[in-house]
Amino acid sequence: MNNKVTDFEVQPDDNARTPNTGIAYNLRYLLVGMVFGIVFVKAEIVSWFRIQEMFRLQSFHMYGVIGSAVIVGVISVWIIKKFGLKAIDGTPVTFQSKKFHKGQIFGGLMFGLGWAMTGACPGPLFAQIGSGFTVVIVVLLSAIAGTWVYGYIKEKLPH
Repeated sequence: MNNKVTDFEVQPDDNARTPNTGIAYNLRYLLVGMVFGIVFVKAEIVSWFRIQEMFRLQSFHMYGVIGSAVIVGVISVWIIKKFGLKAIDGTPVTFQSKKFHKGQIFGGLMFGLGWAMTGACPGPLFAQIGSGFTVVIVVLLSAIAGTWVYGYIKEKLPH
């Protein structure tokens, strides 16, 4: 029987310790999220106008941000693999190959179309709401609904 999970790029170690779920433990994630949101706002990553400029090919700003993130990600993965770094709770970080599905093309196009129309992707949603753009709550609820629908019908979709 093959129990290998192939839907995730990073998988937890079976011998990993149970994570601490106390309030004090989780406050650090809230703090990091708040700093992340502030950086998004100050860098104008949550700006609907900046996002529209990107999709209209009128500005390099967002491409520079995305390109920098890709470079940092590649270097980070290389460092994790090279030095065998562990997660904050001490569990080893492992990377698994991910199988390509043609549905990823359709999903990526849907994601990009939604991003272009709403000016929001999952990362900046909360920063936009926190900045006072409460209309983005509709986008957040739509993203949650879309995720739920996908999870509900995933087994019925061709993979």
